[in-house]
Amino acid sequence: MNDSDFNALADAALTRIEAGLEASGADLDFAMVSAGVLEIEFADGSKIIVNRHGAAQEVWVAARSGGFHYRWDGAVWRDTRDSGELMAALSALVSAQVGEPVDLG
Repeated sequence: MNDSDFNALADAALTRIEAGLEASGADLDFAMVSAGVLEIEFADGSKIIVNRHGAAQEVWVAARSGGFHYRWDGAVWRDTRDSGELMAALSALVSAQVGEPVDLG
């Protein structure tokens, strides 16, 4: 995949995450703090950072429970360690940090 394709896919994922967070109604704030970097902040001050990493062509997630790398498999973003899907995993991470169920779709 070329850089342009990667950036388009990663940006679409970040946009989808933002839409899911907005629709969730959960007690959190989020902002695109720079190109390709989404910061999710919770009431307790903890954060989850989601960013695109162009050199590796991966989407990276940094959460209280650890760091995760997701690579495009042609259909979805998959964890490079356990093959989990990005949106499902991020829903679980956000739910754990906000203390209520959140489904990012």
